[in-house]
Amino acid sequence: MLHTFDVFDPALVDDPYPALARLRASDPVHRVAGTDVHLVTSWDLVQEVLAEPETYSSKLRSVLLRRADGSATTLPTDGGGAVEQVLATADDPSHKMHRGVVLATIGRRIRSLESSVSGQVDHLWSRHFADGGGDWARHMADRLPLVLVAELIGLAPDDVPDLLRWAYDSTEMLGGWVDGDRLGTTVQASLDLHAYLAERFDAALDRPGDDLMGELALACQIDDLDVDTAVLILLQLVGAGGESTAGLVGTAARRLATDSCLQNLLRRQPDLIDPFLDECLRLESPFRGHYRHVAARTTLGGVELPAGSTLLLLWGAANRDPARFEEPDTLDLGRTGIRQHLAFGRGIHFCVGSALARLEATVAIHALLSRTTSIRLDGDEADAAAWAPSIFVRRHTRLRLALS
Repeated sequence: MLHTFDVFDPALVDDPYPALARLRASDPVHRVAGTDVHLVTSWDLVQEVLAEPETYSSKLRSVLLRRADGSATTLPTDGGGAVEQVLATADDPSHKMHRGVVLATIGRRIRSLESSVSGQVDHLWSRHFADGGGDWARHMADRLPLVLVAELIGLAPDDVPDLLRWAYDSTEMLGGWVDGDRLGTTVQASLDLHAYLAERFDAALDRPGDDLMGELALACQIDDLDVDTAVLILLQLVGAGGESTAGLVGTAARRLATDSCLQNLLRRQPDLIDPFLDECLRLESPFRGHYRHVAARTTLGGVELPAGSTLLLLWGAANRDPARFEEPDTLDLGRTGIRQHLAFGRGIHFCVGSALARLEATVAIHALLSRTTSIRLDGDEADAAAWAPSIFVRRHTRLRLALS
């Protein structure tokens, strides 16, 4: 058994995978010292949890948090059950209702959003990258998805800078790496975002538009949904709606910038961009994991789990499990079952925005390849690129590219 794994080891920010591989091989259901949280790292055990939603609830009861001395503790997040759970953190039947409204809107509007995605990529490219490079994380990977989330919901484009700041600040707590002086900032960001969305939704109740906010307003008018729940759904979509796309668009660009042969192959065969993005999703899952609440005492992988304890399902570890994927650390564009990864989750909580994330990433990476002959990091890798310190998301905070 491996008892010394440090979930908040700074070395895991840049490259967590060797340590996760050792953990998966020796202790695949690992209790984080000083907490009731267990890390689940193997493909089969993650699948077992996902197949039993009655035992392993999606409700977010607590999260891991890094103390000032680097050790782990937990922070309750549901107010003792008083905080309503919606969408990704809800269980059926509530989850099914929330998901249905969101999916109906995305499905109806996905084609009309294609031109918006292309237009936004063109706009961001001409503004930030046309002169030979720029910070791809800050000016493409971060901004593109929030612009589209705002359009999908029905929020003003001019509000995107505030939405982006609120979104990343409010989800920072889930990442665990929150310094004491930042804790108040993350809470305030969530409150500010909630107040903003509540005000906009109040206006939509009077005049529902042809957007997600309008669909939620109509559901409230026929009493299928209450107003507070609708606002919380919007809060979750803005807070986490850009993470998958931002992570994928950044990871894909970094892979290209460090592999000129791969660049040239995808320029010659752009049909390979699709499997390339799937391998990026598998190798660097934008969400490193998601929490589950143990609703009833059970056993997982030979480890007894008390009722009320917490699991952190590590998609990023399971997606590199050699028991499931041959040569799991290798990018293989011809991999059998290339879409059978867990980067977008699995089962009833499969990411509602996965189709939009794929669309945005495809357009952005196609533009990056078709408008250049060379993509490289702008300077030393340690200076040009940086990952967000987080146990929850896998996203770049900096990715400076030199383009020609």
